[in-house]
Amino acid sequence: MRFGANYTPSRHWWHVWLDFDTPGVTDGIRRDLDAIAGLGLDHVRVFASWPVFQPNRGVVRPRAVAQLVELVRLAAAAGLDVSVDALQGHLSSFDFYPSWTLTWHERNVFTDPAVVDAQAALVGTLAGALRAEPNYLGLNLGNEPNNLVAHQPVTAAQVDAWLDRLLAAGTAADPAHPVTHCAYDAAWYTEDHPFTPGASATKGAMTCVHPWVFSEDCARRYGPRSVQVEHLAEYVVELSRAYATDPGRMIWVQELGAPAPHVPAADAPRFAERTLANVLTCPGLWGVTWWCSHDLDERLLDFPELEYTLGLLRTDNTVKPIGAAVRGTVAAAPTTAVPQRTTALVLDADGGGRGRSAAAPGGPFFEAWMARAAAGERPAIVLGNPVAGGSAAT
Repeated sequence: MRFGANYTPSRHWWHVWLDFDTPGVTDGIRRDLDAIAGLGLDHVRVFASWPVFQPNRGVVRPRAVAQLVELVRLAAAAGLDVSVDALQGHLSSFDFYPSWTLTWHERNVFTDPAVVDAQAALVGTLAGALRAEPNYLGLNLGNEPNNLVAHQPVTAAQVDAWLDRLLAAGTAADPAHPVTHCAYDAAWYTEDHPFTPGASATKGAMTCVHPWVFSEDCARRYGPRSVQVEHLAEYVVELSRAYATDPGRMIWVQELGAPAPHVPAADAPRFAERTLANVLTCPGLWGVTWWCSHDLDERLLDFPELEYTLGLLRTDNTVKPIGAAVRGTVAAAPTTAVPQRTTALVLDADGGGRGRSAAAPGGPFFEAWMARAAAGERPAIVLGNPVAGGSAAT
């Protein structure tokens, strides 16, 4: 089991790439990373800003790549391993497109052959540059690219082709490290969403899940101290496992956090302790990476309000109550094997996503699974054949 944090630099957020060479910036990053390690965490996930790293379709900036390598080495000095996201893409409610995909040069980032060729070049360049770093864990294609589909029309077949191309580019450049991809929860809950459960659960080296309690209004619907909220991460891990064709496939809880006001600050330590305790009952779990390491500096404007207080640490690197709760839970985490689940509920859905809305918060399958959890059971999930008008759970 690995425990880590999605790193958000305390002073400059990921605009830090624009200031990386400014005196004092790397010293601040060192302090941040030491503070993260002080929570007992063993890795961070970091994000390369697409417009900064590839400002022109034919250019991957060598200095940006060197700065990324330097950041990985700073993490090594703090005793932390590093996973790198290549294409941002989308991050904390902002979308970051290079200028060569916009306005007069407008191209679809999923389907335009020239854009996909450039993305593959960036993915390959980063994978090749990082492969020799001893604390490098692997490459994730980018943060929740399915957030972009509202303005970048794409079909499920085109998403599959895009994922296959970029995953192959990363693996070709570095066969020794895993290459993964991720999606926000619409992939598991929304019937017509082009990022399908099957793609999440079969493509790439691991399945990555982001079980956010604001998805489908889960926390508002049930309450921040509810069974449904405190078991959500466990549920999404088991839901994702149902779609996997390889029963031994590992699952990474790549983002997990306590967003206010969905989880009030007073409830955040309890949420962290109980959510982690529940998700640690899941077999085949690679690790949990908390969102996020640091609160967002309030001088940075126009982020959604919940983004400012998600950190385990304040911007001065002092530990918040939720950080102390995570630190304590990590220190006490069991090291024994997780028992297999022997009871399963059957979800009438398929890998293409038909039937997945029943599994969303408020849906009949979700309600059936949570009723079992409330009774003290820990059910697994398996897929059944979709049956028109049939029961969502058996």
